[in-house]
Amino acid sequence: MTPTSPAASAIDVAVVEDDAACRIALVAAPNAAPDMRLLWAAATRAEALAALGDRMAQAPDVLLVDLGLPDGSGLDVIAAARTRWPGVAPMVSTIFGDEEHVLAAIEAGAMGYLLKDATPEAVIGEVRSLHAGGSPINPLVARKLLLHAQRGGAPAADVAEAIEAAAGDELPSLSARELEVLRLVSRGHTLAEVAQALVVSPHTARTFVRRIYAKLQVKSRGEAVRVAAHQGLLDGG
Repeated sequence: MTPTSPAASAIDVAVVEDDAACRIALVAAPNAAPDMRLLWAAATRAEALAALGDRMAQAPDVLLVDLGLPDGSGLDVIAAARTRWPGVAPMVSTIFGDEEHVLAAIEAGAMGYLLKDATPEAVIGEVRSLHAGGSPINPLVARKLLLHAQRGGAPAADVAEAIEAAAGDELPSLSARELEVLRLVSRGHTLAEVAQALVVSPHTARTFVRRIYAKLQVKSRGEAVRVAAHQGLLDGG
């Protein structure tokens, strides 16, 4: 956990992110913003819950939370924060954009949902929007929520089928970061090399690969490359 000294009159931000490179970027961005201050940053669920349980801890205005933490789910952090400080505004920053994670995060108390293809600067802009009363949501995530509502709150599996049907023969919707990973994989790079190239942990790189396989509906590197080539996803890579 990394505490910082607060400044007067600013948007107070706390960060929960296990990937070191992402955490450093998310810590640097509010520290550099004149209207924000970083209260603390945690790398695990346990560290975050310890910070929330500190009786002397100050309530953040905005809590940025990754869902896929190495020792558990960021959903527990969101729920604990909302229980202790009902006025806190949790915002998810994750690579998981499926209905199950989105709906679970909203149920836990998340008021914003971003995917990790956003730059730290863009995230800081969304922190301002959230603090001003908005509810920043990645457009792809928003579409899934709208479809879910239109189907009367149908189960996540039904929502996924509706999205696939609406997409028809369109290309799989991979984020810019996922396309980067896919192109590295297609060139024969190992998981460790992908992590090194993207400056992320092997855990994060592995999760990106799993998400790509799920979106392309494949189970191996060879299948992923074949489908991606057929769909034109490797063009320009």
